[in-house]
Order: sequence, then structure tokens, then C-alpha cells
Amino acid sequence: MWRDRGSTREAVISSRIFVGNLSYETSQTELETLFGQVGQVTEVFLPVDRATDRPRGFAFVEFGDAAAVSQAIEKLDGAELNGRNLRVSEARDRAPRASQPAFMDDGPPMGGGGMGFDRKPAKPKGSRRGLRGRKRGF
Repeated sequence: MWRDRGSTREAVISSRIFVGNLSYETSQTELETLFGQVGQVTEVFLPVDRATDRPRGFAFVEFGDAAAVSQAIEKLDGAELNGRNLRVSEARDRAPRASQPAFMDDGPPMGGGGMGFDRKPAKPKGSRRGLRGRKRGF
């Protein structure tokens, strides 16, 4: 991570790590206890899936001291917790997401995506006899 300071850029050592390959049963307290062996833990963020309300299998741990980050990576990468081998690395900034097109009131939604928006209007339903009768004016 880089921080701009006027005309110079300096490297900023992050005090946050990414912890992957977590069991769904892993709790914040377990992570605080485990990473507390390395240094003072200031925050544990354990994202939850919106649909299932279960943890997503990864977490972010923030330390009070940036030196604890390298210690945690060195000591706990590959360590076992709840039957899973942890993947511990320095957390990176989230990549910027592409903006999604908005729906407009004055036209069809953008894109196709197989939702049926780009199809022709459906043909009228009915039997051939009914269609012939309408053509003849009956």
C-alpha cells in the first residue's frame, strides 16, 4: 500500500492481515485468541454471507503494531484451526469495482443477459381456424 505525501510517495506498512481457508464454525473469539499470541489484536472482521447468514470462510485481523503482521504471517500461515490449514497473508486494498448500469425509466434495461429483454414480441395465441376466420372478417 502506498501513501502520497505531496510530491513523494512512501510505502505504508499495513497492520491488517487476510486469513483464508477458515472453517464455517470458526468464531471471532477463536481468531482473537489465536492471533493474540502474536500481538495485540485491535479488530477481527469475519464477513457473513447475506443469503445463508454463515461466515464466508475468510477474515481480516488488524493489529495495534505493524510489526506483528510479519510475525503472524511467518508463524501462523499453514497452522491448523478447526481442522483447516490457514492461509495468512498481508491484506491488500480492495480493487475498484466497475460501475453497473442503472435502469432508466424511458427505455429498456441495458444489456441482454438472457433475461428475455432482447426478444421479439410473442405471437398471438389461438388456433389456425381462428386466425383464418379473423382474416376473412368473421
